[in-house]
Amino acid sequence: MQIARKLRTQSITAYIIYMYQVEDVIRAYGLDIERIEEEYMPRFDLGESQRKEEREWYESLIRMMKEEGKTQCGHVQVVRNTIQLLSERHQELLSDPKQPYYSAAYYKALPYIVELRAKSHAMDKGEIENCLDAVYGATLIGMQGRELSEETRLALQPITHLLEMLSDLWSDK
Repeated sequence: MQIARKLRTQSITAYIIYMYQVEDVIRAYGLDIERIEEEYMPRFDLGESQRKEEREWYESLIRMMKEEGKTQCGHVQVVRNTIQLLSERHQELLSDPKQPYYSAAYYKALPYIVELRAKSHAMDKGEIENCLDAVYGATLIGMQGRELSEETRLALQPITHLLEMLSDLWSDK
């Protein structure tokens, strides 16, 4: 929770990607708060009050995942709402004549976004969600100790740049 809170104020896109990871961690521990508390949370240097707060946060996320049917895949509504707001901000920035650098970053990333959407068959998702999914996927590959192809690394550069700009301009809202 502490990391999520900090990321939410520093970088909204990093926050969303972190929340993807938290959802996956919860699933990996079988949505079992006892296992999370005993096996996962000790990795962090938490005081007693912080540990209690973290446990309550994980419990609330587990409850949401169960209630919303996200125990196997997908994202809880609070994350989905944030993605939706970010996508709306993206559209605002694209239509703002005072944001030519953002538009330029978008058009530089667009061919890769189109290719990504076609390969992943994720046309039901918005472009920004596709970008977030791509960055998270690359993060997972790195965490597994695998290498990204040069083509993928090159494609991720403009996508990552776009998300960084969007995150920076999010707070200007």
